Amino acid sequence: MDITTFIGILVGGGLVISSILIGGPGSWFINYPALMIVLGGTMGATLLAYPLREVLGVFGVVRNVFQYRSQSPVKLIPLLTGFARKARQEGILSFEDELKTIDDPFLSRGLQMAIDGMESRSIEEVLSNEILCVSERHRLGAEIFTTMGTFAPAVGMLGTIIGLVQMLMQMEDPSRIGEPMAVALLTTFYGTLLANLVFLPIAAKLKTRSKQEILLKEMALEGVIAIQSGDNHRVVEQKLKAFLAPRVRRAAA
Repeated sequence: MDITTFIGILVGGGLVISSILIGGPGSWFINYPALMIVLGGTMGATLLAYPLREVLGVFGVVRNVFQYRSQSPVKLIPLLTGFARKARQEGILSFEDELKTIDDPFLSRGLQMAIDGMESRSIEEVLSNEILCVSERHRLGAEIFTTMGTFAPAVGMLGTIIGLVQMLMQMEDPSRIGEPMAVALLTTFYGTLLANLVFLPIAAKLKTRSKQEILLKEMALEGVIAIQSGDNHRVVEQKLKAFLAPRVRRAAA
């Protein structure tokens, strides 16, 4: 599990649950009608906004929030620099057998196209289109969770209105006011909780993951084009270091 995700769950969820239990039984905050209103309303509104396939598919992306393995940009530089050096010394066909050892399919495809003799413009066009499509898929996933984070508090307010109406309709019997009042308050609680501790943080984490992955792909694209063009390995190294922040660049050096 990603350590920052684990810490976020522990701090955010743990402190909220602890504060609830300190004030009284946790069962006070369990109300099934309120949950049905918030979860059902949020999912219904999301399905109205997006196709079913996109909504169902985005939940598979959630695993990237908890389990994410990505190659470090710093480690990518010596890999591509080594390929550039070998290409200049022994020819671009010399590292064809080494492609099987590369874990990144995007980089492997790019190097294979260079080995196959494709022109730089064609390689750049193919890989740039793939980067664009990946970026769009990631954008859609984060957008859906952002939309759910927007809908959840609004649906919670809708549940509050429902609870208040039910309460006002039973004012003649004070003993029956408690349950509608609980629905009124807990729907707002559930909507706010889901939006600010689940949906919006997931959307933010997916955006961060997307930026990290796109950066790696852009570095790989730049390296493949430089290798195919026959650039010196030191030139390739400097081109790739330009993608890194100054502090990361100094750390790598």
